[in-house]
Amino acid sequence: MTETCHKIIMGLHNFLKEYIHGFWDYETPKVMVVKNRTLGVIYRGVQFLVITYFIWYVFISQKAYQESETRPESSVYTLMKGSAIHGDEILDTVEYAQPSEGGDVISTILRREFTFNQRQGTCAEHFNVADANCTTDSDCVEGEVNFSGHGRRTGRCVQYYNHTFKTCEIQSWCPIEEYAVVREPPLEEAINFTVFIRNSIHFPKFKVLRGNIKDARNKRDIKRYLNKCHYDEERDPYCPIFRLGYIAAQARENFSELCNTGGVIGVFINWKCNLDLDPSHCKPTYSFRRLDLRKDLPDAGYYYRFAKYYSKDGEETRTLIKAFGIRLDIIVHGHAGKFSPIPTIISTVTAMTSVGICTIICDWIMLTFIDKNEVYSERKFDEVIKEPTNPIPTELSYINSFGSNHSDLSDGVPL
Repeated sequence: MTETCHKIIMGLHNFLKEYIHGFWDYETPKVMVVKNRTLGVIYRGVQFLVITYFIWYVFISQKAYQESETRPESSVYTLMKGSAIHGDEILDTVEYAQPSEGGDVISTILRREFTFNQRQGTCAEHFNVADANCTTDSDCVEGEVNFSGHGRRTGRCVQYYNHTFKTCEIQSWCPIEEYAVVREPPLEEAINFTVFIRNSIHFPKFKVLRGNIKDARNKRDIKRYLNKCHYDEERDPYCPIFRLGYIAAQARENFSELCNTGGVIGVFINWKCNLDLDPSHCKPTYSFRRLDLRKDLPDAGYYYRFAKYYSKDGEETRTLIKAFGIRLDIIVHGHAGKFSPIPTIISTVTAMTSVGICTIICDWIMLTFIDKNEVYSERKFDEVIKEPTNPIPTELSYINSFGSNHSDLSDGVPL
């Protein structure tokens, strides 16, 4: 047991001694030239692809030499304008815009459904509600509330308004919406309503503040410009006023269908700023896309309900309004970049290091597909089985004077 421990300790001692002595040695890889046209073409081709990738995509397209900021501070102000004649009514902003002056969300009413003169009382439940149809009072449970229905059941089975069948009676605002609703035609003139979108964006890292309104010398010029402009990607890309019809068309939606079902459209403001140039070159671009479920799916579209309350014959009465419309969600994305030495150095070192992958690929091709007679593998790898007593010169040796360890395999190697 003692002899075994002694051998282990001596072996560990020799290992540490060799490691410490070898730690200060310098090693260099052996260079081997293989004159094979196919392998050379592959090597230079891979080099070209790697270098092209870093120059064109990494440095030019992605601007890897820049320090970037992708979480800017942003504010949005929206205002809808327009008027329309709807029957005998003149509708203005207060009637159709919710809210009339908003933030990053604004909606406009395109169609309404009215249920007039609703009062608190009892009436028949709608027949499409689960377990609402009945024949006797015993089919209706008093006090039961169906959350897909309209109110609390009284326990009575009553005639459904002017029809012959019966449903359970409920305590609610009566008459119910499905029975007494009055639908008005859509507001087609809303296609010419306009939305003013003012967006300010701040990149705190670079201390740059920009807005989406065209630069002008004074406020009078800005006001004159805004009174006559409408956004167009080609003719007027710096105007922040958009027609609803233009927004729907850019989102690939039919405006007449939106009037019937409503919908939610995203207005994307994209800021991509190269701050190596003057900040005045930092301008937004716009894109539009529908965000809600498609019109061919259940519960598609956008609508909401509200009521107008008043007193009639001394009793509280209301008019229930179901409004269908377009809701605009203003979504801002920002990215700014400016030259910085640190990302430049990191990207350059990464590019230079990645060129080394060419050697790995070509070595694998050479040893796997070309080295049929194992000539290359014998010259590339040195296997030391036992340390010789006398030094044997090899391609990997210490260089004591000017010389070269360059090995050329162009002669005598069958390819």
